[in-house]
Amino acid sequence: MATELHETIFMAKQERHKNLFLNYRNLNNFPVELLKDEGLQFLERLYMKRNSLTTLPDNLAQKLPNLIELYLHSNNIVIIPQAIGNLARLQSLDLSNNALQLLCPEIGRLRSLRHLRLSNNHLKCLPPDRLHRCASLQNLTADHNQLSHVPRQICWLHRLNQLSMAANRLTFLPLDLGRSRELQFVFVDNNVDLKGLPSYLYNKVIGCSGCGVSAQVLEGDLGEVLGEALSEALVGLPAEVKVVGSGTDNVVPLEELAMRTLHRMYSNHPTDLNLLPPITLPKSLLDLLQFPLGHCHRCSQAMFTIIYPKLFPLRETALAGVHRRTTVSFVAYCCSSRCLRTFDLQG
Repeated sequence: MATELHETIFMAKQERHKNLFLNYRNLNNFPVELLKDEGLQFLERLYMKRNSLTTLPDNLAQKLPNLIELYLHSNNIVIIPQAIGNLARLQSLDLSNNALQLLCPEIGRLRSLRHLRLSNNHLKCLPPDRLHRCASLQNLTADHNQLSHVPRQICWLHRLNQLSMAANRLTFLPLDLGRSRELQFVFVDNNVDLKGLPSYLYNKVIGCSGCGVSAQVLEGDLGEVLGEALSEALVGLPAEVKVVGSGTDNVVPLEELAMRTLHRMYSNHPTDLNLLPPITLPKSLLDLLQFPLGHCHRCSQAMFTIIYPKLFPLRETALAGVHRRTTVSFVAYCCSSRCLRTFDLQG
């Protein structure tokens, strides 16, 4: 087997192959032959499916600088080195069916990455401060992990077309998910604690069976049940967002007004930080300033510390006939009670 592997790699070097298939080779370590001398400078696609690899070499990008596609499906990879971010041309990365517990933030340096597959790992979170920098990302698949939430920064991936996070532990989705026109497919099946979808998704292709409250509970008044759930943070909002104004309350907290003002200044002049007032904000507020919790469904106003939710049971939407057996409802978010009263999901 070792001789055959050596000959395969030697021939790939000699003939300047662009594709190299090393699937089903019982590899415990990354082949040193791939990393000798100048490596494989012409290699664009490397297939290493169903081996026993546990990690990748730090000099992978140095020896295989022109990799466009890297397939590592079904190995025992526990950690991805930070050097993964040096694969500047990488467009497709498949890490499905491994043992990943953490995804290194350097993944955000892959500006050419279009497809990222992370299904069937042990991930509890995704790197929110870096993943949104994968500006070319079109397809993100992370089914069958242990994710409890989707980073709201994912909403800033303006080229993302498909997001699949079925069979996780999701309790809520980012308020802005689906606001981008590019995002057309969202699959969150089998997240039993997920009781509401952002209404931006109501006219997208969605998969949501196995979500929401149990069928036994639904024998009662659906509106009453979901109304009570909403009062207990239906979509799992952060603590500072749980202050929900009443239908007649037109007063927005001073903190919220200040954040909206700062955000408008920052958005109009993103490169001129000198325009911001000479004050130091806590890191939590600075993070909010860059990535608002959401935008008003009625007027697109950025929202930071307070939202006004409006529930639309699925039976009242155009998708009711498509998802007859699901219990998921759509939740709209508005910046004021005035927008709340005038917003219509069908509008």
